[in-house]
Amino acid sequence: MATLLDIQDLQKHYRMGESTVRALDGVSLAIEDGEFVALVGTSGSGKSTLLNLIAGLDRPTGGSLRISGQDLAAMSSAELSLHRSRNVGMIFQSFNLISTMTAADNVTLSMMFAGVARAERDRRASELLQLVGLGDRQQHRPKELSGGEQQRVAIARALANSPRLLLADEPTGNLDSKTSREIMAVLTELNEKQGKAVIMVTHDAALAARHAGRTITLSDGRIVSESAAGVSA
Repeated sequence: MATLLDIQDLQKHYRMGESTVRALDGVSLAIEDGEFVALVGTSGSGKSTLLNLIAGLDRPTGGSLRISGQDLAAMSSAELSLHRSRNVGMIFQSFNLISTMTAADNVTLSMMFAGVARAERDRRASELLQLVGLGDRQQHRPKELSGGEQQRVAIARALANSPRLLLADEPTGNLDSKTSREIMAVLTELNEKQGKAVIMVTHDAALAARHAGRTITLSDGRIVSESAAGVSA
């Protein structure tokens, strides 16, 4: 497999009064095309900060973060916007759907910003909602959908522009155990059958062990352990 992400000595520091908070303090790792990687750690460990940097939602203080050879730290704001549109699809704990829009319209929105023609947007939204099991719920608004259905819409939206990488920030955090299993089955199928690379932030080490091919544990902004196939490294 080719290297999708190459991260070297990545740092993100914040000033809080007279103090410096080292949210990330020298993280280095590589992630291959088609991998399913879980980032695990307690609140404040740096896992969500790392996800936001990969998404291009924030800029690092130091180090390099390359996706397919392109360094995000060197990108302009416009280039980062293109990166978010083309390279990554984001899935959030709180779904982040637009409440006044139907499921289909929520999925088509990012395609509209990417300049996709209306007929193709509608066709692809229908196809993606069927893919995640919501073929009969396309015209429903978020308040008419269960939490699990809303997260399925969010997954379809994340897939809209055919990204190589899905970034999932606590994707089951607001769901009951049964619905969590269903959502993880969707993510696993996208990884295994469509070859999508997945990076999932979770506080649940057991969930990570069941679904991810590799688990990376962070603490105080640093990688403290890795495990693959049940073997610690």
